[in-house]
Amino acid sequence: MERIVMRRVRIIRILGLLLSTAVLSVLTLVATLLGIGREVWVARVFQNAPADILHLPNFFGAAFMHTHVIVQALVVFTLASLVFLVREIVRLATSTFFYKAA
Repeated sequence: MERIVMRRVRIIRILGLLLSTAVLSVLTLVATLLGIGREVWVARVFQNAPADILHLPNFFGAAFMHTHVIVQALVVFTLASLVFLVREIVRLATSTFFYKAA
């Protein structure tokens, strides 16, 4: 009986890890980056970028505005998944390093 209960606990824990927000964020990030790579010649974008760091925001803003809607959606999904991933990492780090013993 105890073995069955422990097996169920392990299965639930593994499913919790597999379906966590961090894993979903990483999968979304990888999928959107692959999508961007298929839609845009990324090396050319960086070759055309200005050398002056002050003009980079204007360049990337203009590049974003002059792409197809699918690329814009992929960029937005990439940034959103990156934000969620950073949030999960910060949450994990603070819960690990600042754990209060009962």
